[in-house]
Amino acid sequence: MPVPAATRERCRSMLGPGEDIRYVFPALAMSPPATATFLVVVTDRSVTLLSMAGRDSPSGVWATYPRRTRLGPMELRPIEFGSGPRIEIDGMVFEVEVEYAAVVAAADAEAFSPGDLPRDPLPDL
Repeated sequence: MPVPAATRERCRSMLGPGEDIRYVFPALAMSPPATATFLVVVTDRSVTLLSMAGRDSPSGVWATYPRRTRLGPMELRPIEFGSGPRIEIDGMVFEVEVEYAAVVAAADAEAFSPGDLPRDPLPDL
């Protein structure tokens, strides 16, 4: 399920002036003893972790990293274990829903191998 427009607007209000959101996806921090939900917001300048107050309500900036922070490779786990793909950011392990695996891959490709991205079929829109 895509991140709702209202949530994206709330994310935008927590970013630096003029930052352009490229990708947003939820991630569950897997650090013991408890788990916590974050939104990973990838902009043209940074990768920002936003803590969550509720299901769709980011409450504040947890950490900000340079845009060249690599999100992958994803560690894939068998479905029968009930856990989704995992990524690591600055030593923290996060689980992401399978539907966001392509978003993680696209964010990394944009930063590290932009030639691998398909051309925009409608560049004038």
